[in-house]
Amino acid sequence: MNNQNDIIVGLDIGTTKIACFIGRRTEGDKIKIIGFGKTDSKGVERGVVKNIKDTSKSIIKAVQTASEQAGIEVTEVYVGIAGQHIKSQQNMGTVVIPPEQRLIKQEDVDRLIEEQHNMLLNPGEDIIHIFPQNFVVDGEELSPDVNPVGVSGHQLKSNFHIVTGNTVNLRNIHDSVERAGLRIKGVVLEPIASAYAVLDDDDREAGVALVDIGGGTTDIAIFKEGIIRHTTVLPLAGNAITNDIKDNCKIMRPQAETLKTRFGSCLPEHVSENDIISIPGLHTQPAREISMRTLASIIKARTETIIEQVDYEIEKSHLKKDIFAGIVLTGGGAQLRHLKELAEFMTGIDTRVGLPDAHLDKNTDPEIINTMYATGIGLVLHGFYELDRVRMQELEYADNTDAIQHNEPEVQPLPETPVAEVENPDEIEQNPIEVVDDQPVEPKLEVVNKGKSRFRRGSKDEPDSTEKESKESFWKRTALRTKESLEKYFAQVFQDGDANNDESEERDL
Repeated sequence: MNNQNDIIVGLDIGTTKIACFIGRRTEGDKIKIIGFGKTDSKGVERGVVKNIKDTSKSIIKAVQTASEQAGIEVTEVYVGIAGQHIKSQQNMGTVVIPPEQRLIKQEDVDRLIEEQHNMLLNPGEDIIHIFPQNFVVDGEELSPDVNPVGVSGHQLKSNFHIVTGNTVNLRNIHDSVERAGLRIKGVVLEPIASAYAVLDDDDREAGVALVDIGGGTTDIAIFKEGIIRHTTVLPLAGNAITNDIKDNCKIMRPQAETLKTRFGSCLPEHVSENDIISIPGLHTQPAREISMRTLASIIKARTETIIEQVDYEIEKSHLKKDIFAGIVLTGGGAQLRHLKELAEFMTGIDTRVGLPDAHLDKNTDPEIINTMYATGIGLVLHGFYELDRVRMQELEYADNTDAIQHNEPEVQPLPETPVAEVENPDEIEQNPIEVVDDQPVEPKLEVVNKGKSRFRRGSKDEPDSTEKESKESFWKRTALRTKESLEKYFAQVFQDGDANNDESEERDL
């Protein structure tokens, strides 16, 4: 089912960067990134496209770089979406299985999911994802590892986790991509895309909270029993930390970003107060100096706010006690030193930093194996997952069709009906027509065409053993067809214009 010639393109439209990844599957079912392009993001604010023209230019630049590196032309992409406009809600759906249908089919599950698009939404919202949480057949809930397809029942129900987004913001993403000459093959919520890159099946089954700290937003996705249970997007992330450094240290934003990434820490007590950083002044102004402990204190204040909101969302999901695989931090903000320790201290949950390397080929460029690229790589992995899912459904449909055709009873052709063949009218003997009270009486006919008919009417010869085994209905049809043939012949004989003349009738007979 896997084709090594398959190519998937992921486009991460972030607040600080736009990155394009072109992936191809290798022999070991790993993904090799054959093309990568990145550029500064223009026209995007907190994950939302504000200026379509500027965003489109940034997309073109990133895609061209990746396309030239891979040596292929890019026409369609999977795109990530985030922003504080993202919302989620729960909804229950029900479908009735037709009475003549005994088992639930995939068409019934698809119909149940499709009906969720008819749910009542707030004005200006569109559905992005629909995730079934459980399935209930005739009032009995199925375990997560049981597929409802093939289960016997009359009613199928499910509770759904539905992700929605602002219609205008979704339209702006489509317009930006289409303006760049590309077609969107799928839109994926960014934390879900990142989950493909940094989580495995065991994490999702045990229960895990993925926290993707980007530039404009912090995205959260919580999994349990292999199913996504909760999603949310917080409007606080790495840019807020950078702005705090800029305002407190009275420096330019690029300088603040450099301080954060090169010298930043979330725990001041782990930093020496004697370490001083010198920041060049503007024009003739003298250089500014700041201690690393002071820098860490600024970073910690804002980071604590982010972690507090993350912990609140985990509590709100009522799944905190079920997160046995802990918290997985990813995104550009996860590179902050001592962030793992701060998250564990504030939430009381085991925490680790997730790198997007589990599904990548061993020869992948180390520069790409970075938390800030988890979303882009996850989009490529999501594309391959969708490709395999569609192919699997096609194979299952083909198998079911073959099985139905195989189980249908084979229609046996009717045995050839023996019909008395008449080659010469002279070989047919017939009795003269008798007239009683001016009404003709049908003559008695006897077929004497020897050698042509398998068995002669009026003959004392019995059919052979094979003919005896034939069904009675077969011989009834034979007799009827023989009679029809003879009646047709004599109808033609009596069509002569002199048929009303008795003398000519006797002569013909």
